[in-house]
Amino acid sequence: MADQKEEALAIERRGLMVVISSPSGAGKSTISRNLLDSDRNLSLSVSVTTRKKRGSEIDGIHYHFLSEREFERLRDDDALLEWAEVHSNFYGTPREDVEKAMKDGRDMLFDIDWQGALQLQDKMRGDVVSIFILPPSMAELRSRLHRRAEDSEEVIATRLANAKAEIEHWHEYDYVVVNDDLERAFGAVRSIVEAERLRRDRRPGLFNFVTELLSE
Repeated sequence: MADQKEEALAIERRGLMVVISSPSGAGKSTISRNLLDSDRNLSLSVSVTTRKKRGSEIDGIHYHFLSEREFERLRDDDALLEWAEVHSNFYGTPREDVEKAMKDGRDMLFDIDWQGALQLQDKMRGDVVSIFILPPSMAELRSRLHRRAEDSEEVIATRLANAKAEIEHWHEYDYVVVNDDLERAFGAVRSIVEAERLRRDRRPGLFNFVTELLSE
């Protein structure tokens, strides 16, 4: 696997947009964090949001926390590549950082919901690899939300009510992973990323590489 990473770095390629989505509590944030910790070639796309900051979150690291007025200004100026309203809060992806990363051949990870994922797929289809994380059961999803202990009972009830509607969009993703075991689910996601990096159409540098190879 290390050799594949070195080869990918040696041959010019366009950046990859790895989109991971799931209902709240199904594991996308944990899998995303583990992927970032284990992969030096991947960086997180930090979204902007109007949601209130949780106690464990850091502004500028987990999200850029904005007022609704600030968010609307970015949206109206076409400075967001995608945006969505989720649980009465707004989320969006700043356009400038993403476009620069793709041009420079850097991979970016997007921890976003299905609405944002569809917008990214529509605007940048060739750059996007989308992965949907499913819980093993609704009972387990409910248990995980309670164990997280960061949301009120009212918020948990809202998330559970919306989970089934979110899961109905599973077929709009390139890959689907059931998170019945965190280590196994993480391994599957990591394998998807490694394979997508080696796709011929993502590596324009292969043309020069093969030409030089054949001229030896």
